[in-house]
Amino acid sequence: MHVFVTGGTGTIGSAVVAELLANGHTVLALARSDSSEQTLKDTGAEVVRGAISDLDVLRSAATQSDGVISLAFGHDFSRPDALAAAITEESAAMATLGEALIGSDRPIVTVSGTPWIAGRASTEADPLPTDGPVGGRARSVNALLELASRGVRATAVRMPRTVHNEGKGGFAGLLAEQARRSGVAGYPGDGTQRWPAVHARDAAALFRLVLESAPAGTAWHAVADEGDAVRDIATVVGRRLNLPVQPVPAENFGPFGPIFVMDQPASSAHTRETLGWQPVHASLLEDLENLQP
Repeated sequence: MHVFVTGGTGTIGSAVVAELLANGHTVLALARSDSSEQTLKDTGAEVVRGAISDLDVLRSAATQSDGVISLAFGHDFSRPDALAAAITEESAAMATLGEALIGSDRPIVTVSGTPWIAGRASTEADPLPTDGPVGGRARSVNALLELASRGVRATAVRMPRTVHNEGKGGFAGLLAEQARRSGVAGYPGDGTQRWPAVHARDAAALFRLVLESAPAGTAWHAVADEGDAVRDIATVVGRRLNLPVQPVPAENFGPFGPIFVMDQPASSAHTRETLGWQPVHASLLEDLENLQP
């Protein structure tokens, strides 16, 4: 397939682009800067310039492709409303990409988070919560999946809270960044809450499998580690960075604070059994050993 990818230079996206190219697909990737363009060209991808807010660019690129993987998401969380703004921008982009494929039976794969279910690990059958700080993202994913009835092979890969590579990425990466800034490897709450995780290269393999073969309207879990206790994550971060480990207020983590304190394990049993996906790369706690002081 000739696949249009947004977010192709991020932790997940760079692995997805490499996975697609290594398995016989060609890639047209969105780049909003000279450096991103060069990075993508160096991998062998074609490039179209623009941002996810450039809806005409997205529409044109999707129309030219055999399939789409939508990964771009804003990461500037310096403003109080930044998370909400990023979700609004992503939702508009996703709607534009989906509409461009109506009636074509071509695939589009988007990304969301695994849901939170009280008292147990969430599964692929659980609905995404449509309220709370990231409820808008769930609503836009649900709207995309509904395009299955309009001739779009729309699917979603639900990502765990940490997608990691070489000790970087996801919630655990944010925990490490905050530790470097504050001088303390802090964790919110009592630290017993669990975060699921996956290595970026394992996640990329699942995106390819879903693009190639998953039925329309389905959701899948890219979860390798069902749930590591946040205190255990902080302990490795503290040891690697030579910093003390202790509880800190959830407010220290800005807009992510309410999400960080939640116990949110997730299962991928259905995904593994149905699609034959098997994670093979380092677990989160193993990968955090790559953190450099």
